[in-house]
Amino acid sequence: MLSHNGKMKEYGLIGFPLEHSFSKKFFTDKFSREGIDARYDNFEIAHASQLRDIVAEHPNLEGLNCTIPHKEAIMAELDKVDTEAAEIGAVNVIKIQRISSPTLSSTDSGNKPLLIGYNSDVIGFTQSISPLLKPHHKNALILGTGGAAKAIEYGLKKLGIACTYVSRKKKDNNISYDDLNAENIGHYHIIVNCTPVGMFPHTEEKPALPYEGITNKHLLYDLIYNPLETLFLKEGRLRGAATKNGMEMLELQALASWEIWNK
Repeated sequence: MLSHNGKMKEYGLIGFPLEHSFSKKFFTDKFSREGIDARYDNFEIAHASQLRDIVAEHPNLEGLNCTIPHKEAIMAELDKVDTEAAEIGAVNVIKIQRISSPTLSSTDSGNKPLLIGYNSDVIGFTQSISPLLKPHHKNALILGTGGAAKAIEYGLKKLGIACTYVSRKKKDNNISYDDLNAENIGHYHIIVNCTPVGMFPHTEEKPALPYEGITNKHLLYDLIYNPLETLFLKEGRLRGAATKNGMEMLELQALASWEIWNK
């Protein structure tokens, strides 16, 4: 697969930090397995405003994934945002279209990149959680309020599930962990962890929930995939709850990214 100028296509991931990135291995393996002549690299950037520098320095770059902490801030750096991503308020996929422009100088590459934002997190999440849903799964707690949490809320609402955010401090649109107890957590039969709490190397940590209120009617979903079973999920499993980690969601959102870049 060649880019517009006949050279190998490039894709990549922007975020900070990226030492435990899933995407590079996933796409490198995919390219090798399917005989795709392309490469995938990590681009650690501390600020979303550095996006244009990455695009300018890599003229064969066709698409990017975007991870924490830039999923929201990156939207201001784009030329266009897909309707669904705009409604979510977060972008994790960027398609780079290089448009020939006769007004550019002869020293320029002749291509003006157009950056378009999408959200494939919501696609991966809804496809992953849907098979686990039961009729009593009507209310969900979303732990965290960042870009990933926004995609999760959007996806759950599309599935007809009411959502409540939980964060360390109580605000207008969320409750705090202190508001939860063994009795009222029974009202929320879906709990989705969108925070990094419990992620490697801090595997001994878990969200501050009243786990004694978890029952076999609960579904606990963790966006974390390293470790495959966090303490959050283990606490649920030991109490009979259905549990799922974020690995399948990651794979599904990555495949959706590939479709977006090549449509």
